[in-house]
Amino acid sequence: MRNIVILISGRGSNMEAIVRAARAEQWPANIAAVVSNRADAAGLQFAAAHGIETAVVPNRDYPTRDAFDAALQATIERFSPDLVVLAGFLRILTAPLVAHYAGRMLNIHPSLLPSFPGLATHRQALVAGVKLHGATVHFVTADLDHGPIVAQSAVPVLADDSEDSLAARVLTQEHLIYPAAVRSFVEGRLTLADGRVRLDAGRSAQAQNTPPHFVEDSHEIATGDY
Repeated sequence: MRNIVILISGRGSNMEAIVRAARAEQWPANIAAVVSNRADAAGLQFAAAHGIETAVVPNRDYPTRDAFDAALQATIERFSPDLVVLAGFLRILTAPLVAHYAGRMLNIHPSLLPSFPGLATHRQALVAGVKLHGATVHFVTADLDHGPIVAQSAVPVLADDSEDSLAARVLTQEHLIYPAAVRSFVEGRLTLADGRVRLDAGRSAQAQNTPPHFVEDSHEIATGDY
């Protein structure tokens, strides 16, 4: 049984998708805690209502990023995590914290990386006039918007799309590929070695209806920490 700690800053819809999938599919995992840098994060209420322990580490209480990350790491470590999942955690993490969780920290970014790293990804996609947009799950590295890609899913960009309509379509895909990636990790089928993603997709992919968006043996390429 592996322990998962999920970090959020707001509503935590990807956290909700992971919690629901973990329970419905009976993963060999325990959602040990949901941690936020904001006490008013709506996702904390969902977690508490589902019997998941919560914690708040307000970044405004710390004078530097290093001090905040040290406090955040101490809080995460209380729950003995095997995997740390960033689900809309809107902080840029320092290199020592990322190094501590190397190979066991995942993030989802709302674009098809390496395109459109950073913020306002849906606006960037519309301005660029791309025909496909989407979401990317990746391992977190110390370099912002860099890290090995685990999974991606694409959606069409429609002629009448707004930022909101495009974001909603992408979010639907996020809720599919992020739980699938986390499940693969806790089942021991997803690993990171020498900067390369290793995925054993054959053992249970059909049984769990895993979407065919995983990238095996990918080299480290540009990804995001949004």
